[in-house]
Amino acid sequence: MPLIPEEPQIHESAQGPRATAAAGRPASTPRPVPGPRTAASPRPGRPVPGPARPAAPRPHPGPAPSSANTPENRSEQRSAPQLQLIPASVDGALDAAEEALDLLLESGRAPGEVLVLTTGDPHPWATHELSFGEPAYWAQQDTGDDVFFAHAAAVERATARPVVIVAVNGGDDETAAKALPSAMARAGALLVVCGDPQRVTALLGTGAGV
Repeated sequence: MPLIPEEPQIHESAQGPRATAAAGRPASTPRPVPGPRTAASPRPGRPVPGPARPAAPRPHPGPAPSSANTPENRSEQRSAPQLQLIPASVDGALDAAEEALDLLLESGRAPGEVLVLTTGDPHPWATHELSFGEPAYWAQQDTGDDVFFAHAAAVERATARPVVIVAVNGGDDETAAKALPSAMARAGALLVVCGDPQRVTALLGTGAGV
């Protein structure tokens, strides 16, 4: 009897199960991306964001710090924050910080996760809110539902947040030199520094890549 050639098998399930698994697989993002920031109040003096830059890198674990800033942090182990340096002039540092903030919010960061520090002139939002008195101003930091702007001279009163952005927009070296390590101690995942690379590297005492 002649042999009947074996018919090629069509693996119809090859596409189906993979598609089903992909659909049922949980999202890779550790948290849902929030919607538009409708609850946040407009900040006076905030410039209109320019063209989108490449997305900010996601933080990655680094070596554990030898010391922590608070007793709570000393009691728990956490990785050192990722450091990102954005080159900017003194006059352009605040605008660069605003653009970095916009990118972070667009990528899914919640407003209450970000602290912005300035070493020179205060951010217009901080100036406006301080006009109502310091108690009301600092109470907004405790609320934690929006981005908080503070001057580097008051960094000791700033609480830790996952992301800290520092705009080196002036001020003396002493203020900046104190602000940068303090900002790093308060950044849980990412520290973004906007300023002159040589000056920032010298003040921070560490090599920083762009």
